[in-house]
Amino acid sequence: MTAPAPAPAKRVLVAAPRGYCAGVDRAVQTVERSLELYGAPVYVRKQIVHNAHVVRTLEERGAVFVDETDEVPEGATVVFSAHGVAPTVHEEARARSLKTIDATCPLVTKVHNEARRFAADDVDIVLIGHEGHEEVVGTQGQAPAHMHLVDGIDEAAAVQVRDPAKVAYLSQTTLSVDETNVTVAALRERFPLLQGPPSADICYATQNRQVAVKEIAAESDLVIVVGSRNSSNSVRLVEVALDAGAGASYLVDHAGEIDPSWLQGVTTVGLTSGASVPEILVRDVRDWLAHRGYTDVQEVTAAEEHLLFALPPELRRDLRAAGLPDA
Repeated sequence: MTAPAPAPAKRVLVAAPRGYCAGVDRAVQTVERSLELYGAPVYVRKQIVHNAHVVRTLEERGAVFVDETDEVPEGATVVFSAHGVAPTVHEEARARSLKTIDATCPLVTKVHNEARRFAADDVDIVLIGHEGHEEVVGTQGQAPAHMHLVDGIDEAAAVQVRDPAKVAYLSQTTLSVDETNVTVAALRERFPLLQGPPSADICYATQNRQVAVKEIAAESDLVIVVGSRNSSNSVRLVEVALDAGAGASYLVDHAGEIDPSWLQGVTTVGLTSGASVPEILVRDVRDWLAHRGYTDVQEVTAAEEHLLFALPPELRRDLRAAGLPDA
């Protein structure tokens, strides 16, 4: 009698890089060090980064998250989120005598500078991004009279500008690289003299995480992306995984959101996380999978990341004045 074939080993392919990028790490540290230096409460305009676990943890330490600047008591300390704000928000803060700590990611600041430069040359700016996203709102605010927001090739085909010879494009930093390239190509067909930023607006971390998930997706029956639903880069990872050949892909905030039925017939699980996700949440998912037999864990590295961003200069100054380390 022929022995039955052994069941295939259950494995987990873990994408690298994943999780925190330099801008997120800087923003979270900015709130933590502000609480250490100034004491609670420290107000934060919007979510410092788009991750429910991070926000809840900082709230427990004394951070108070608000939607608008006018919710912050006059004279209090407020941190601006990693997604950046429009100049009008800085003006509102000054009018209320608020002490501001600007945790805008330097790569978002780069896009803001580009917007102002194009506007100074009286160029119409086509901003590729998602309407209402905090980063997009902040970028639009740099040069509102020159901005045209488009989300995909259909809107690119319809956008109207003053002079087709004086058009530039910028993009939200957390988009799908492939989809953005398609939109830029559509714009270039309409505007052959289309100008662009000196270097890509989509940030290095977004690109690296998309490349990494592509490497595991084709071999994965299921890809689990850890991240919050308001995290643009996390949502994109699910889409990229599916486009790259994953059998299925789901976004979860934490291990408790995984549906065990997803594992039916699944031998290989791919695992990654968005750029605002702490590694502890990924470890929890690995443990959850291990308890269900997925004990063969292999890390698949697509890129190495070594970039670090210094804390905001206004915070570093106050830390030094208090005799505390500013790094």
